[in-house]
Amino acid sequence: MFTDGACIGNPGPGGWAWASSRSSYDAGCDPATTNQRMEVTAVLRAVEAHDGRIEIVSDSTYVVNCFKDRWWSGWRARGWRNAKGADVANQDLWRPLVALVVDDRPGQVTFRWVKGHSGDPMNELVDQLANDAARAQAPSRSAAKYD
Repeated sequence: MFTDGACIGNPGPGGWAWASSRSSYDAGCDPATTNQRMEVTAVLRAVEAHDGRIEIVSDSTYVVNCFKDRWWSGWRARGWRNAKGADVANQDLWRPLVALVVDDRPGQVTFRWVKGHSGDPMNELVDQLANDAARAQAPSRSAAKYD
């Protein structure tokens, strides 16, 4: 499952997308957001849309490192404060995502980083879908049933 977020300006109008194939994807938008919020939203929507085991492939170290390096564990232990004592940014998205991945589906959702804009066809697809959604400010959904 490939995911991506995009923003025209940062902050600005944004878009997010996930795809498991060229015919199974979803994308959405937000009129005033940040790239980081769209990256997290893409993963949240992908996990919500798919049961069972999935691997999230993202070019966002923000997303991947949260789970690979267990940032979420420290955030929870500190009452959703970061290491500097400030509120965790985007916790309105992180809280439900962490609950889904860690509490509801332990061990079923894994994460892998992929270099963005490096020619990976699926990464390029979600990048295009997210940017299209950001520009159009309109969601798009594949006609195919989700994989």
